[in-house]
Amino acid sequence: MKSISIVFSMLMLIVFMCSLNPGTERGNRESDSLRALYERPISEWPRPVIDSGVQWEELVPLLPDTSLVTQLNDPQVNLGRMLFFDPRLSGSKQISCSSCHDPDLAWGDGRRVSLGHDHLQGSRNTPSLLNVAIHKQFFWDGRAASLEAQALNPIGTHHEMNMDPGVLPEKLREIAGYRQLFNAAYGNDSISVDRILGALAAFESTIRSRTSRFDHFINGNYKRLSDEEIHGLHLFRTKARCMNCHNGQFMTDNQFHNIGLTYYKRKYEDLGRYNVTGDPADVGRFRTPSLRDVMLTRPWMHNGLFDNIDGLINIYNSGMQMMKPKPGQENDPLFPRTDPLMQPLNLSAEEKKALVAFLHAITGVPYKMRRPELPE
Repeated sequence: MKSISIVFSMLMLIVFMCSLNPGTERGNRESDSLRALYERPISEWPRPVIDSGVQWEELVPLLPDTSLVTQLNDPQVNLGRMLFFDPRLSGSKQISCSSCHDPDLAWGDGRRVSLGHDHLQGSRNTPSLLNVAIHKQFFWDGRAASLEAQALNPIGTHHEMNMDPGVLPEKLREIAGYRQLFNAAYGNDSISVDRILGALAAFESTIRSRTSRFDHFINGNYKRLSDEEIHGLHLFRTKARCMNCHNGQFMTDNQFHNIGLTYYKRKYEDLGRYNVTGDPADVGRFRTPSLRDVMLTRPWMHNGLFDNIDGLINIYNSGMQMMKPKPGQENDPLFPRTDPLMQPLNLSAEEKKALVAFLHAITGVPYKMRRPELPE
């Protein structure tokens, strides 16, 4: 009888504790429900929240890439790798492409804005080169239409590498090792700007994200995501509205949006794509970055002003609403207008935490590329 009494008392204690924490039980049920929803093929996942008129693609996993070693042995790619890491491409012989796109810093530089020739600062954050080949237009404002054009810009810009592109071929011709590399890549040792840019583009095309825990989860290894991360995935697709802009395999729509960071008539003013097109509709628009490896590419945004992911999520949560024009600006065609896709999200503290957890889950382990021995 005494043992029965003890068992009965323990059962009553369990019931009492459950009655004190009904939210815990409900939370467990919700977690189990979400896990059941997402431990299915992608085609059976809940439809994401997508605004009318938005063209989007479903999330697609990255597959393990085993071809990098083979690609780096391609003569044109190998030439591009040498050029990428060589500071002799700069006027001072001190700055290489890798100075701002460091493989140890997720192919960015970790700075708010770039730092180049004579320690001059740029006006924008250095974009990571991870998955750069997926883009159709390059730089934050899309001013370059090809990888080759993208490679030329920093070489010739005074506050970056400060090298006259027309002088560069003759400079490289004086290096016997480069004559051999150009011969291997192109069939003869002629060195031209077009060949330099083609090789750099070939190498940059090999810079890609590695698989993340999210990719393994999609491919059936369902233990790779925690309940909180699955909750974050669901929020990413639904209440947080992220997939309106961040969708597809690389989590970007490759479009340009004004999300409210134009700083019109203020210290950090940047009119974005308008400076390229001259179209007032493009005021404040910047290219949507890929969210692959996002937790490695801080600081964030075109101006690099955001280095705290919790604070950044809070800003999105507010809806990035358009600031009101001051007197006299009501009819100003250059007054920035925030994209209507930006809406208040009303995320709770728990939901914001889950969303951040998911951003960690889509961040893979970076590939550590050794700097090559440069030709002489």
